[in-house]
Amino acid sequence: MKIVFDFGGVVFRWHPPSFLARVWPHRVPDETVGAEVARELFQNYTGDWGAFDQGLADAATTADRITARTGWPRDEVVAVMEAVPQELQLIQGTAQLIQDLKQAGHTLYFLSNMPEPYADHLETHHPLSDWFVSGIFSGRVKQSKPHPPIFDLALSQFGAKPQDLLFLDDHPANIEAATALGWQAWLYTTPEAARVELVRRGLLPR
Repeated sequence: MKIVFDFGGVVFRWHPPSFLARVWPHRVPDETVGAEVARELFQNYTGDWGAFDQGLADAATTADRITARTGWPRDEVVAVMEAVPQELQLIQGTAQLIQDLKQAGHTLYFLSNMPEPYADHLETHHPLSDWFVSGIFSGRVKQSKPHPPIFDLALSQFGAKPQDLLFLDDHPANIEAATALGWQAWLYTTPEAARVELVRRGLLPR
């Protein structure tokens, strides 16, 4: 089986409410406020941040745009952006799943919405080429999920038909988009739940 992993929230920690509470405690006293601030900052990964994800704007331009839109001090916006790589810690349960799936003979890929600076960081600090046969970062191909072109690009790069792929992602919109294009897809919540599902599908031993 060919299995495609999202990165943020699946392979690497990405939880904006708690992240913002840690790096912006003067603005974000708790995760409830963090969720509200995250919606304004990341715009559900559209707008300013969406352009950053797609490689259509660099970090400096993105900081300028967020500052102009929100009125937050630019140095604070930059501080948040520079703290993202530290947030992207490996989720150990998923790392074990990756090893177990490889051991079971499956071929693994990744499809991640990730600006280029963060993609560079992940490649530098983790053995992605050992874990995955191939993968796509949105910032390098100027396309992002949930838009169909990046899924089409993935099919071409992975040399696969939609029905041959199982896509694991933590965003419902991305799962819906993949399913509409004929991919097998499952909404990822935790490594434990994913393991149960992979066993149910016969992809891992009980």
